[in-house]
Amino acid sequence: MSVETIILIIVGLIFLILGLYVIAIYNQLVTLRNRFKNAFSQIDVQLKRRYDLIPNLVETAKAYMKHERETLEAVIKARNQAVNAAKLATEHPEQAGAIQGLIGAESLLTGSLGHLFALSENYPDLKADLTMAQLTEELSSTENRIAFARQAYNDAVMMYNIYREQFPNFLIAGVTQFQEALSFIIESPEERKVVKVSFN
Repeated sequence: MSVETIILIIVGLIFLILGLYVIAIYNQLVTLRNRFKNAFSQIDVQLKRRYDLIPNLVETAKAYMKHERETLEAVIKARNQAVNAAKLATEHPEQAGAIQGLIGAESLLTGSLGHLFALSENYPDLKADLTMAQLTEELSSTENRIAFARQAYNDAVMMYNIYREQFPNFLIAGVTQFQEALSFIIESPEERKVVKVSFN
């Protein structure tokens, strides 16, 4: 075997190893991206459950809170905005703008619900209503599930982003359009407060 042939074989092996390494990085990026997309789908399931509970909650409250029409309408409006934002985020959980839109809509909805529950304290008959108590219990349970699903999603996003930012992974991620994923984080102290849903 000639020296040129040996050099060609060595160069070929180097390119083959580099190619396999690039493929391994790409495949891991795909795996991690799909993991955080799956984690987001768990948030989506719980958000849909929450969105389904809210109209029933408002209808029950409406019977008692006749003078709080503006508050009830604000809750429904915020819920509808959140539903639309969630739909976009579900279609594109890898797009930071879609997740940011959902975070904003969820913050508005949480604030509206908080205002509704604060006002409901002034209505003892509403607090004593069995349907309202059941709905608020379901909503409280759903809020806990959302928090757990959000934590799983944020963990998956963190793993993806760390892997994506490592050298030489960021070179391959940049060429293959693997964008940074956005965590689902509530930023302001008011938004971090748990919605009080107790009517006992």
